[in-house]
Amino acid sequence: MFKKILLAHDGSDGARRAHRVSVELAKATGGSLHVLCVQEDLPKYAETLIELDDVKQRSDRYFGSVLREAEEYAREQGIEIATHLSVGHEVDAIVRFAVEGGFDLLVLGYHGHSAISERLFGSTTSALVMHAPCSTLVVK
Repeated sequence: MFKKILLAHDGSDGARRAHRVSVELAKATGGSLHVLCVQEDLPKYAETLIELDDVKQRSDRYFGSVLREAEEYAREQGIEIATHLSVGHEVDAIVRFAVEGGFDLLVLGYHGHSAISERLFGSTTSALVMHAPCSTLVVK
């Protein structure tokens, strides 16, 4: 069934629910579990290097915390996970990682933005469902 599972995790409540489900799937299938966080591109036009460094440090702290929490929960459930941090556009980075890693399943959390928001700006989850190279599970 699913031997290589990828969870895209942004630290949201939806991603945390998806993490719990992905851990249970890894247990049930005996598959490996990988967690990927994606840092959006850093500002291209920062006024100073200090400003750029500050943004990078805040992002590193945030995603480091997200990945440590993911590792801790998985360990408590008896599952080992591999954590990864990528930089770039969320959809592009996740699709590229899934292709290169040969994943069987991509697990995503649903955020529940308004219909107006999704029509105007699109949805990361929708884009990933359309472009993922593997089966996709969206957890509500």
